[in-house]
Amino acid sequence: MIRVSVLYPPSSKFDWDYYLGKHVPLVCERLGKAVKAVAVDKGIAGGQPGTPPSFPAMIHMTFDSAQAFQSAFAPHAKEILADIPNYTNAQPLMQVSDVKA
Repeated sequence: MIRVSVLYPPSSKFDWDYYLGKHVPLVCERLGKAVKAVAVDKGIAGGQPGTPPSFPAMIHMTFDSAQAFQSAFAPHAKEILADIPNYTNAQPLMQVSDVKA
């Protein structure tokens, strides 16, 4: 099982209503049954008291394999990526991880 995480660094714009109401449903609809689980995190603090979160927004999606993710994402990549400016001006970072526990 793998987890695809998209991490959003601090930016001057992040529209949570659009992200949760439009973008995340769009992604889930396009990726379909390949997505096994989705979690969205809103960062509230950094590791030291009084510091901001390193990533104010994150989404984590679980798939059976990297191939399952790539097969589901590739046909819709342009549409999904083109929607990003509608809710943020951040440059998201993506990580694919092998889930161990």
